[in-house]
Amino acid sequence: MKVVKFGGSSLATGEQFEKVINIIEDDSERKVIVTSAPGKRYHGDTKVTDLLIEYANEVIENEDHTNIIKEIISRYHEISDYFKLDDSVIKLLKDKLVNLAKTDFSDNEHLMAAFKAHGEFLNAILLNEVLNAQGIKSIFVDPKKAGIIVHGKPNDADISPDTYRNLENFDIPEDSRLVFPGFFGYSQDGSIFTFSRGGSDITGAMLSRGLHADLYENFTDVDAIYVANNHVVKHPQAIKKMSYREMRELSYAGFSVFQDEAIIPAVKGQVPVNVKNTNNPSAEGTLIVPEQFLFNPSNEITGIACSKRFSALYIHRYLLNKEVGFTLKLLQLFYKYNISYEHMPSGIDDLTVIFDRSKLDKTTISNLCHDVKEVLQPDYLEWIDDYAIIMVVGESIAHNVNTIGKIIDSLTNNNIAIHMINQGASRISIMLGVQESDADEAVRQIYKKFFN
Repeated sequence: MKVVKFGGSSLATGEQFEKVINIIEDDSERKVIVTSAPGKRYHGDTKVTDLLIEYANEVIENEDHTNIIKEIISRYHEISDYFKLDDSVIKLLKDKLVNLAKTDFSDNEHLMAAFKAHGEFLNAILLNEVLNAQGIKSIFVDPKKAGIIVHGKPNDADISPDTYRNLENFDIPEDSRLVFPGFFGYSQDGSIFTFSRGGSDITGAMLSRGLHADLYENFTDVDAIYVANNHVVKHPQAIKKMSYREMRELSYAGFSVFQDEAIIPAVKGQVPVNVKNTNNPSAEGTLIVPEQFLFNPSNEITGIACSKRFSALYIHRYLLNKEVGFTLKLLQLFYKYNISYEHMPSGIDDLTVIFDRSKLDKTTISNLCHDVKEVLQPDYLEWIDDYAIIMVVGESIAHNVNTIGKIIDSLTNNNIAIHMINQGASRISIMLGVQESDADEAVRQIYKKFFN
């Protein structure tokens, strides 16, 4: 049995729906279907999830929301018309959309979560209707009926262990497909909680684990996962097979096929993941497997990822390594300002703390730097915004002592300064800190060293 998840671009129009239906019909093992909300139909278009956020904000501000409802429902109407469905389908979807504004929520966070979830919710209902109209027997499954229980924050939910116990007892009919909306589950009190953006991937991975799927197919709009970003490197090689932990490392550092947390349920369930293209389903795609099944990786490295979302705090103080409690005092300041850090490479007199810049504002940065000066009294302190992290990943790195030397040579021979080098505890990744302005060229030079 396969769990199949389709991304927003795969479900944005009637034409894309038709491709999805052909993919489902082509393989009888594709029993469980997970939907995203309709994505962009063309460059400059707006995703339905973003329209729903606009709708939620209009309700919160007590503004007229007639037009936004029309705009949202028109997206589903366009798909319904393509398949000549009965008008009762769109009436059902519209009623659910209108009733959102009439529902009492405990606070705006709960309201926002419920509104956002309806992109996937309505699209799953619509896909189920289309499948049945096309003669493919299917059943819409509300996550509440399947026992998908979540906890945490309304717009950043975590999967409850109860979910997997409930899915153990969930029957998959022999003669029907099941259509699940992605992106959300229900709290113990019955409130809708959404996962982080991209959360339909989480739903697909969760169902793959809970229903003991043989394979989780994640259909998107690319033929495969590539060694490097094709906007940086022209025509990069496709990755045919990679390990779970390679995928995690690369996702964290900028690969956009998965959010870095989305694959965890599949990892824990040891379910292989196949990333494929809705627009070219015959392409093999990229297979992501447990590392014990990745025999003799063919390349010295698997992928090169880069992210420019980072900033760094550089602290220099003589004999820093001798001072007991120095790092503790620094961490206490992070706690004071509710800041998490990404990495903290250090030397005997130097410490660099790397942050996700998107989670900080100018006031917090200014206050933090002031307190670090007051409390730690460094000899030198610098906040660096011009900072990018490059992650070179591969299972073979742990067994090849020459890899790091080749990476360094590829950069220094091209006058690219390296501000930080860190080989993680996993031993399958090498992290480099470079100036943001050097990042793309650094990726190109590393790719050239290993693949050209």
